[in-house]
Amino acid sequence: MLRSVAAVVLPNTAPFELGVTYEVFGIDRTDTGGPRFDFTVCTPEPGLVTTKGGFSLLVEQGLEATEDVDLVVIPAYGDPTNPVPESVLDVLRRAHARGAWIMSICSGAFALGDAGLLDGRRCTTHWMYTDELARRFPAAQIDPAVLYVDDDRVITSAGTAAGIDACLHLVRSELGAAMASAVARRMVVPPHRDGGQAQYVDTPLPCDADTLAPLLAWMVENLEQDLTVPDLAARAFVSERTFARRFKAETGTTPAAWITRQRLVRAQEMLERSDASVEEIARLCGFGTAAVLRHHFARTLGTSPQAYRRTFACVDLPADGPDARTAADRVGVPVS
Repeated sequence: MLRSVAAVVLPNTAPFELGVTYEVFGIDRTDTGGPRFDFTVCTPEPGLVTTKGGFSLLVEQGLEATEDVDLVVIPAYGDPTNPVPESVLDVLRRAHARGAWIMSICSGAFALGDAGLLDGRRCTTHWMYTDELARRFPAAQIDPAVLYVDDDRVITSAGTAAGIDACLHLVRSELGAAMASAVARRMVVPPHRDGGQAQYVDTPLPCDADTLAPLLAWMVENLEQDLTVPDLAARAFVSERTFARRFKAETGTTPAAWITRQRLVRAQEMLERSDASVEEIARLCGFGTAAVLRHHFARTLGTSPQAYRRTFACVDLPADGPDARTAADRVGVPVS
């Protein structure tokens, strides 16, 4: 389980990307139901470390701080084409070999490549650097059209805010949807971005919804309904073709994919916080049957609803749950 995190800063580190790691992993959020991690910032040569912002950071911990942590993070730094100290590469290799998570944010992926951790793995970085990453590490399987990639405990993210998506993904994977949502609420960000928490989008960063925002909010409130494109287009007062085109432009994905992702998130929350049966959750989330819910769970999350509940349930589950309405009322989860 994820308990301890070390961020390794290199010369000319990116303040925002480093700040993302601190914001997600460095703040004790137990007072609002969130997690607390042991968080450390370290560097190869303790002392003042320059940043891209023109100011310096005093980093007192050396690389020995990474020896027993569950996650080592490399934020973006300086010129990614410059060599990374061998001591840092050794830290990354040893940490991964002992089973720790490794994460890069933005151009931090080049350090992972230098350590040999991208060979044979899917990965990503900021879209400005994907061609250079491919040139430098031809054995890596680079996908420039995703927010982040999780491959065998190595997580790489695209630029800037995509680091938030990657960090919240890891919190959700290790601690569950409730903990990820607790962190996201305090950060005033969504626990997953449309098209992003499922990893695949058509552009490096999805567009914010503008004209469809009220409709999207209504859809989230009515996931149990049969949300068809003709009905949604009519509610938006546009043709089906215009609706499909506008939906893709504003969310980065299709209506069907967006609705499925929202229903999965709702199902995860209900599995964690209620004792409703899988069949009832499937109906209340709009999947209709447990078989359909299991299909989407397996395809998107790589597990089953029952296994997910056993791992992340926040309630004591009786052998037989109450009726669906009572269980649904007791969930009381805010809409993400």
